[in-house]
Amino acid sequence: MAQSLFLALLGFAFATTVTPGPNNMMVMASGANFGLRRTLPHVAGIALGFGAMILALGLGLMQAFHTVPGLETALTWACLAYLLWLAWKIATAAPKAPEAPEARPAGRPLTFLQAAAFQWVNPKAWAMGTSALTAYAGAAGPGAVATVAATFAAVSVPCILAWTLLGQQMRRILSRPSRLRAFNVTMALLMLASLLPVLAG
Repeated sequence: MAQSLFLALLGFAFATTVTPGPNNMMVMASGANFGLRRTLPHVAGIALGFGAMILALGLGLMQAFHTVPGLETALTWACLAYLLWLAWKIATAAPKAPEAPEARPAGRPLTFLQAAAFQWVNPKAWAMGTSALTAYAGAAGPGAVATVAATFAAVSVPCILAWTLLGQQMRRILSRPSRLRAFNVTMALLMLASLLPVLAG
């Protein structure tokens, strides 16, 4: 891959992974509820899971979705159902006892495998992956596909960590369960709202 094309790919990867989306809303909420250390498997799952998804798409999985039209519709419905479930989990993650601010939040952060699997039902991830492969790999072959996948995996880590740290820094403000509950509901709604441009397109 030419240096100029690679630099353009870096810019595209940064712009698309640092902007608000389901992944960033989820790790921000997780950082606020569980802290950085407990959210690290979630961060790693996003980075490696999305990289693996791009690799699989670039090596031919998209062809399967073109040849089996019903598969795309099924994926869309599965995506919406799973995102609604995750939004509910985020919205209800605050402590249930208002009189116990020190209580641990209900629930637990996503595991590495759960975060990696989530990329396959994340419409923004599909849009980012297919756009990147079309623009920066094209028909260049497996080497270019691997470069795109590795670039997104590497660039996404600091971007996602920034959102996690932002959520963690808000823990002091959200020390009261009522505030944390309101924050979680807001994050759940923002996560769903971030999908509207992708779904509309």
